[in-house]
Amino acid sequence: MRNTARWAATVGLAAGAVCGPLTGAAVATPGATPFSLYAPSALVLTVGHGASAAGATPERAVTLTCAPAPSGTHPAAASACAELRGARGDFDALKRRDGAACTREYSPVFVTVEGVWEGKRVSYERTFGNACVKDSQGGGFFAF
Repeated sequence: MRNTARWAATVGLAAGAVCGPLTGAAVATPGATPFSLYAPSALVLTVGHGASAAGATPERAVTLTCAPAPSGTHPAAASACAELRGARGDFDALKRRDGAACTREYSPVFVTVEGVWEGKRVSYERTFGNACVKDSQGGGFFAF
């Protein structure tokens, strides 16, 4: 019985020494990115020609990570993240860029968005009348 008590005390002290520093309060500090408290936001955007993504092969894909910092292969990651944040993650709420002039040519282009936005799974598909209309949507969110 005596050895069991010593063993239990030793394990308890060792666990306290190892886990003790991990029990501190989590504090968000500006600029600290290694262990961020932000919900993940990572998306894959694809584009292709056709009326829908069903049965079509995407022609191009880019990645967009918005948290903890904008990054990815999207050509304008920082502004794309800002636009999506402004729309509160609603892709349909992305407004057309002011001053964009596009022809009425019908050459359908589809985009898809798959991934995680602020910790929630998202799946989105939209068809635009042509590439110009797609590129002007959201001030450039779909321009890649």
